[in-house]
Amino acid sequence: MKNKPELELSDLKLIAAAAEAEALKNHWAVTIAIVDDGGHLLWLQRLDGAPAISSHIAPAKAHTAALGRRDSKGYEEVINGGRTAFLSAPVLQGMLEGGVAIMKAGQCLGAVGVSGVKSTEDAQIARAGIAAIGL
Repeated sequence: MKNKPELELSDLKLIAAAAEAEALKNHWAVTIAIVDDGGHLLWLQRLDGAPAISSHIAPAKAHTAALGRRDSKGYEEVINGGRTAFLSAPVLQGMLEGGVAIMKAGQCLGAVGVSGVKSTEDAQIARAGIAAIGL
């Protein structure tokens, strides 16, 4: 039997605080979502001024990244590359850049999804959050 690390509440708080700091530093109004490896929502934070729809998009991006064990940008690239049939993939809804998988020793611990600004900026915020736990 294998052992696998998992996110704890203290990790969520560090990720969320660092992601929020990155967003605020750049004056970006976003929603930040953190999910576990099964895509289950553990944390949702909508900053002042973030669009209402971002509270749906951020968790969807995180869910997609966690289940796929890779950043959601990869799915967006597949679709933009012409494989539009991929839009029918079951369960995946946030196939836009901004969902970043949290990986440790080849294991997916979950993901961070951000929505509210340009997708590259969403991903920047998510990565800043993940960096706070040394990953």
